[in-house]
Amino acid sequence: MTEQTVRIGGRRLRLSNLDKVLYPETGTTKGEVIDYYSRIAPLLLPHIADRPLTRKRWPDGVGTDADPGEPFFAKALEPGAPAWVRRFPIDHSSGAKDYPLVDDLPTLVYLAQVASLELHVPQWRFTSDGERQNPDRLVLDLDPGPGVGLAECAEVARWARAILQDIGLEPFPVTSGSKGIHLYARLDGRQSSDAASAVAKELARAIEADHPDLVVSQMTKAARPGKVFIDWSQNNGSKTTIAPYSLRGRPRPYVAAPRTWEELDDPDLRHLLFSEVLERPDDPLAPVDEAHGPLRAYISKRTAGKTPEPVPEAPHGEPDPEGLPRFVIQEHHASRLHWDLRLERDGVLVSWAVPKGVPPTTAKNSLAVMTEDHPLQYLDFAGEIPRGEYGAGIMTVWDTGTYELEKWRDDEVIATLEGRDDGPLGRVRLALIRTEGQGEKSQWLLHRMKTDAEGKPQSDGAPVVALDHGSPAPEPVHAKAPSTTDAPTGADLQPMLATSATPGIARAAAERWGPAWVEMKWDGIRGLCIWDGHRLRLRSRNGNDLTAAYPELTSVDLRLGDEPAVLDGEIVALDAQGRPSFPLLQKRMNLAKPREIEHEATRTPVHLYLFDVLSVNGRDVASLPLSERRELLEALAADAGAPVVVPPVFDDVDAAVATSGRFGLEGVVVKDPGSAYRRGVRSEQWLKVKHSRTQEVVIGGIRPGKGNRSGTIGSLLVGVPTDDGLQYAGRVGSGFGEQTLAKLSALLEPLRSDADPFQGVPDADARDALWVRPELVGEVEFAEFTPGGILRQARWRGLRPDKSPSDVTRES
Repeated sequence: MTEQTVRIGGRRLRLSNLDKVLYPETGTTKGEVIDYYSRIAPLLLPHIADRPLTRKRWPDGVGTDADPGEPFFAKALEPGAPAWVRRFPIDHSSGAKDYPLVDDLPTLVYLAQVASLELHVPQWRFTSDGERQNPDRLVLDLDPGPGVGLAECAEVARWARAILQDIGLEPFPVTSGSKGIHLYARLDGRQSSDAASAVAKELARAIEADHPDLVVSQMTKAARPGKVFIDWSQNNGSKTTIAPYSLRGRPRPYVAAPRTWEELDDPDLRHLLFSEVLERPDDPLAPVDEAHGPLRAYISKRTAGKTPEPVPEAPHGEPDPEGLPRFVIQEHHASRLHWDLRLERDGVLVSWAVPKGVPPTTAKNSLAVMTEDHPLQYLDFAGEIPRGEYGAGIMTVWDTGTYELEKWRDDEVIATLEGRDDGPLGRVRLALIRTEGQGEKSQWLLHRMKTDAEGKPQSDGAPVVALDHGSPAPEPVHAKAPSTTDAPTGADLQPMLATSATPGIARAAAERWGPAWVEMKWDGIRGLCIWDGHRLRLRSRNGNDLTAAYPELTSVDLRLGDEPAVLDGEIVALDAQGRPSFPLLQKRMNLAKPREIEHEATRTPVHLYLFDVLSVNGRDVASLPLSERRELLEALAADAGAPVVVPPVFDDVDAAVATSGRFGLEGVVVKDPGSAYRRGVRSEQWLKVKHSRTQEVVIGGIRPGKGNRSGTIGSLLVGVPTDDGLQYAGRVGSGFGEQTLAKLSALLEPLRSDADPFQGVPDADARDALWVRPELVGEVEFAEFTPGGILRQARWRGLRPDKSPSDVTRES
């Protein structure tokens, strides 16, 4: 089979061309490459976790010595990469690029699927917040020049080992799979990349001084024949080295293979093929990156001897060979009372902090925040964590037992837990659904299921603590009285809005609603469409008249039938690949002069993507189920002109999410097919799932530019309205072109004010701020909100003249 869809680690992946030969000399196929990376992942991942990855791809194979294949380096993730691939931006002269971080098997398999044979990483890692850390390892690349080989590299490696040990560093060798040997040594993270490079450079010079006949440390290639070049420069923060256990793009599938020092003494030392590496059960390089195994976060927060908690040396524990996986719920009297839910999984306890405990009824849900994985020894831990230590306070075991697993995805876990015979939990079927973030500190919803695993009603349990919160009440459907005329008022033209959700929440909702109803989310602006039988009038979601702005939709007969109607849709501009592009649409959104509109309409035409209908021939149809309104919409648009599109509906949430990501779309909207159209309401019967997070913001200030931005805007100060006023949400300083900066300056200058419009601006941000009246709305792309409500890694997307400040709400 050359194409198949598989589920790996809760992720859905489409694998294609599995029988395509990537290494012609050995006949090694893409399927075998994917198999290698899948099997070697437990050894490889700790060495690349949290490091930005640069790839060398050979889509058509590596070729042969006589006819080598053409590779290309890939730094930024391609537009079709799955949205769940973790990524962080790194600034370049041409702009920020999103680099993938490979911390799990699904991401590794995806990269292998797109023929990323070589994986290159720097010697530093990102923090969980996307901040660049100091390097945690030092590397020396021993590169043999013409006339020398691995034996000479091994000799130089032994000399380097002696010097490194003298300064307290223990090196570990890796045969690079290409020509030479790499030496890695673990660093404590206190030195910068520049400092690590300086140490490596002095070490290389010292070895060259002692052995000038065999070693060279200068970069010039003319000095390398007959010598081993010690490349110390790969410790530079902007450089990368082939990752341990990565394949090489050589005619044969060699690997950058960690080796023992005993192996380097072998006079017949050679590079290893991937099949040979798979036969090696242990990782000789593990001590360099052992702190980055499954318990790295746990160990980094604790010091053995200072806390009674277990601090294991092994990266994970051994599961109980018999019986079901185990769980523990601990009552933790820390700075705030909470309960810790821990489920045994892959040799560790995957953990969540639950402030309100297990919900006592099916009508109430609890917030759960994922914490770091804990060792299996924590299953029976109880005691007092000393003051000043992480998690200080008294911890007791509330209940413990085993669980039967139904589903484990990275965004949804369903299991039946059975506690002790005399314990408070009893037997309960629970669901954990991720709602925001990824990994540690991500937020989840803990839900007591209405039925047990056999579908029988599940009884309520004893409460852990009184709860005041719960699931939102079902939304009432208010049918509007039929109107007698098709002259819609402002109230008639208020659009129904979707609630933000994760794929897991949307999938669970679709299962409740019955047949899934999934529409693509188009990256444009909302358009309420008033059709009089001949021409179209357009209104934005905040009531602005858009009719003159889009003549290709409003000055022609769109052939939507003879009956008047009110429809709902999205105005989009398409890029060269036929994908909706919000930046392209920006060229049309702020034009007012007819000549400018006419000129830009020929360069950047728009389409109208219709997805709902509110009234037909004076009859209000908003109270009808969505499935029936769709039939009316398709009948109205049966003969519609070219600018009008009625996009298809999908019946598989996962497939639709994957498809939208593959084609670079914004995301999907999952809808209840039985839902009424609720004007002006943000409903949980429409759930939007985005691949990247966006937030509408209100501009309230400017920080002047410096350097190459001197005389213009350095960054915008933005906020999100709350009941207490305009809450400060941080600065936005990237994503602007020169024309955008000029347009913003012209729009904001008349709004200048002496009054700070925000709540909570830090002194450092307010020091040189120029305030403006908070009247303009924009949109940013961002990584996440900090606990204090500040946007992290915010990047400008564009102005939203279709939105008013009162329309802006914080995305969940």
